[in-house]
Amino acid sequence: MKKIPVKIKLAMLFRKMIFLTIGAFIAAAAIEGFLAPNNIIDGGVVGISMIASYLSGKNLGLIVMVINFPFLCLAFTKMGKKFVLQTFYAIVMFALALNLFHGHYATNDLLLATVFGGIILGAGVGIILKNEGSLDGTEILSLVLSKKWGLSVGEFIMGLNIFIYCGAGFVFGWGKAMYSMLTYFIAYKVIDIVMEGLNSSKAVRIISDKSYEIGQALIDKLDVGITYLYGQGGYSKKDKMLIYCIISRLEMSNMKEIVREIDPNAFMSIVDVHEAYGARLHKRVDKI
Repeated sequence: MKKIPVKIKLAMLFRKMIFLTIGAFIAAAAIEGFLAPNNIIDGGVVGISMIASYLSGKNLGLIVMVINFPFLCLAFTKMGKKFVLQTFYAIVMFALALNLFHGHYATNDLLLATVFGGIILGAGVGIILKNEGSLDGTEILSLVLSKKWGLSVGEFIMGLNIFIYCGAGFVFGWGKAMYSMLTYFIAYKVIDIVMEGLNSSKAVRIISDKSYEIGQALIDKLDVGITYLYGQGGYSKKDKMLIYCIISRLEMSNMKEIVREIDPNAFMSIVDVHEAYGARLHKRVDKI
């Protein structure tokens, strides 16, 4: 196995640092430009920090760094040095950006602040997560405590955020707490889009007695790369030939039509693919 040259490693690291910086600045712009001036909070450590900053009058960026520090120490044993260093860098950039954008806000309209704050925050956090960093130490804590308490990571984070938003209700009022929950929901959806992309692919498995005919038709008409898999029917015990391929969502209807024309009784299993790599795939995406 060939080792990656040092120059390429440094270039990859430099690229990640640039995107971590961009993500941190975008997230900070959402906080200071839309959310914090309207007392709308995010979840996790940032949300706790926003409440603490409001009550104490202390610098928000500094509080974010202080609260995240013990979680970073915990992450050394759970997630490795590389992740911790990249997360630390992202948090430092986020704290600096919060101070840079402090006092500059875009709107006092609560609905606009909620929607656009959530969209921009989700974009920033998504960029950071995609480049192996994080702004939220509660996710690290959830990996440790969820196993001890018999909860999933998602359940732990949801429970913690409910507690945080209840705190926001007492401090800022329940209307602001509900706006905060809406912001979190919007940001969560945008993070998914950033992480997975808009051009989501589908993994398709087709079982048919006319597998070779269907496979050839898919190659000829859709320029799809396919793989034949050998299988055996559980009930009939007969050998079966399965077709496996990855297509874009735009090709779904054409693929179904081709399969039904050749074999109306064909069985198809279709699932979402969050990430797919390969030279042939990239060539096909460029044509779409």
